[in-house]
Amino acid sequence: MRQIVLDTETTGLNPQEGHRVIEIGCVELLNRRLSGRHFHVYINPEREIDAGAVEVHGITNEFLADKPLFSSIVEDFINFIRDAELIIHNAPFDVGFLNHEFGLLNNGTGIVENYSSVFDTLTFARKKHPGQRNSLDALCKRYGIDNSHRDLHGALLDAEILADVYLLMTGGQASLLDEENPREESAGGASIIVRLSSDRPRLKVIHCDVVEAAEHQKRLDAIEKAGGGCLWKN
Repeated sequence: MRQIVLDTETTGLNPQEGHRVIEIGCVELLNRRLSGRHFHVYINPEREIDAGAVEVHGITNEFLADKPLFSSIVEDFINFIRDAELIIHNAPFDVGFLNHEFGLLNNGTGIVENYSSVFDTLTFARKKHPGQRNSLDALCKRYGIDNSHRDLHGALLDAEILADVYLLMTGGQASLLDEENPREESAGGASIIVRLSSDRPRLKVIHCDVVEAAEHQKRLDAIEKAGGGCLWKN
């Protein structure tokens, strides 16, 4: 199975307001293992980048001045993602921008979904962890992934981090305790299961004394009287 973990950086938040893609980063998974192949490109958007966007990713118009236009890289990009499943966090954002870029070409390129299926890790995370924060940073913390080197957003770096998150979220297991206690790991970084020895010492069973048993019975009687019944009484 071939999957491509993808992320983009853009000039702003909404392609319908004329914002453009300025960076694409992809890493390839083959049978749920990183293959070492990647696609990474910076793109000249032919427009100004919003100041708020620069604060997020640190990419400036000066840096992009000599970079290729989207029309120059689109064929290589399509060839890289063709017939793969795209793994994207908040897929409508990235796919929406890419489809907008395809449309600007006005040459019948179509849409991303013509070349690849799409798996949205944000939608999956919200179902798996309802009521919790499911940003990429929050998922890194939940699954014990080190993203301390991520001061700014970058498409290739975020794609690499998302690949780790995706593999753990869909096949591994986070800590059963809390997000402050990461899972145990093998030397290679994979989750491991610690099995208890069959000849381990037996757990000590502590029985209540007569006084404690009487107090417990009084509590059950009070519950029964107040509620008309008690599930814990024989």
